[in-house]
Amino acid sequence: MRPIFRIICLAVLFLGLSACTPRDRYIAISGYAQGGTYTVKLNLKGVTARPEALRDGIDSILTRIDTTLSGYNKGSQLSRFNQGGSIVPNDLFREIFLAAKAYRDETGGALDVAAAPLFDAWGFGFSNDSLPSAETVAALMEACDLDRIPEDLTHADGQRLNYNAIAQGYSCDKVAAYLRSFGVKDMLVDIGEIFCDGLNPSGRPWTLAVDKPVDGNNDPGAQIQAKWQSSGGPCGVVTSGNYRKFYIRDGKKYAHTIDPRSGRPVEHNLLSATIVAPTAMDADAYATYCMVIGLQEARAFIEGRADLEGYLIYEEDGQMKTWASEGFNLI
Repeated sequence: MRPIFRIICLAVLFLGLSACTPRDRYIAISGYAQGGTYTVKLNLKGVTARPEALRDGIDSILTRIDTTLSGYNKGSQLSRFNQGGSIVPNDLFREIFLAAKAYRDETGGALDVAAAPLFDAWGFGFSNDSLPSAETVAALMEACDLDRIPEDLTHADGQRLNYNAIAQGYSCDKVAAYLRSFGVKDMLVDIGEIFCDGLNPSGRPWTLAVDKPVDGNNDPGAQIQAKWQSSGGPCGVVTSGNYRKFYIRDGKKYAHTIDPRSGRPVEHNLLSATIVAPTAMDADAYATYCMVIGLQEARAFIEGRADLEGYLIYEEDGQMKTWASEGFNLI
């Protein structure tokens, strides 16, 4: 699960002319966020909107997502909903709720945003608790039920939601759709998760690194396991793993991936899952799903989906090993 970032400030940087055509003009719009940064790289070729206007539009989108879906913003619709208050849900709240419910149904409950109390209990949600008793876990599992929430979404009816497994991918898709509405064809949207389309400033498909899933590797790009290159078409790319968010008690590691079906952190040999999907929200959701179900089921899931590609890193006999689907373009 990953936090929704709240915008603090934005900057526009010109990257200069690329090797594509003389009229290509790439810029990067970057900002500082709660807990990290984000960057949007895009080609202004054929785009009449001024960079400052695009910056302001991205700012507006991300601020609206924060005030709607962030569990860390105490005034957001989600926070007020989780606290038992009545809300007038906006279109973002309704859209992501319906998407989350579809993921819950598709995965047989392995992805369930109503499992927020379980994440809190294990210390990976919006609180700092940890190591709940078996009785506490059983009681929370009994109480968590997405179907109890009324269709109008005006109140939670005792439920609490956590969208951290899909919200950053959702944010990427919203920003990409906004840029596409202005005619942007070449872009890379990085908001913790990634959406890319078209070509980079060198005139080649976008290339991304997959971090080595070593415990404590908290600096993206510091230790790289592999590199992936896009086909030049639109896609979301997300890696989920258990090497950055975990704690150790009495010599045992408790990872942040919780299986709502068991109510406990997962225990298997899959270290990270990278998914390429048509949207960043799909990639976000399915990368988390793979981390819930483990290596063998994840591999079968990816191979059974014509619209997905995947790259799995796992441990076997004390060694780190990898598996890539046929269409996952390693370079």
